[in-house]
Amino acid sequence: MSLETIVSTLDRDGRPNFAPMGIALEGDHVLLRPFSTALTWRNLQEVEEGVVNFTDNVALFARCAVGPFLPSHHDARKVRAKVLDDACFWKEFVVESKDLDGERGRFSGRVVSEGRRRDFVGFNRARHAVIEATILATRLHLLGRDRVLEEMARLRPLVDKTAGPAEREAFEFLTEHARRWNDAH
Repeated sequence: MSLETIVSTLDRDGRPNFAPMGIALEGDHVLLRPFSTALTWRNLQEVEEGVVNFTDNVALFARCAVGPFLPSHHDARKVRAKVLDDACFWKEFVVESKDLDGERGRFSGRVVSEGRRRDFVGFNRARHAVIEATILATRLHLLGRDRVLEEMARLRPLVDKTAGPAEREAFEFLTEHARRWNDAH
């Protein structure tokens, strides 16, 4: 099962990166599968530590996915990485093994520390739609603008029916990002 999170890593110079990513949890281990072109891949290669942040703030997913965005954060307790200030809970991990074959790597990390700030409220239909739109926005280079906008149009009724202001803003941000996309990138 894939759990939607925001993974934070540092590069060798200590610059943080926050990236939405589906991960798998198995006991005290986390499995991450970043694309070989992603900063997360490079950071996990260089620093081999990170934090899996669980948040119900879908605006963070949208903002972190499609551009340079540095959310409010603080230092992790036991690893060289950052914790989202708006994380419900988090797991700090150290990479124990990696398989770098193929387009997506497999980084297996052992959880070395955990923290909790508040309850995870969960996702209503609008929040799920924003998560799906976030994933689509990160696939523009694969799917093309027209197909992504078509899929986002299918998600829009969920936002229109069940969203609050934050979800509406995040969905509009992603839609506008897709509209501005040039398939020639």
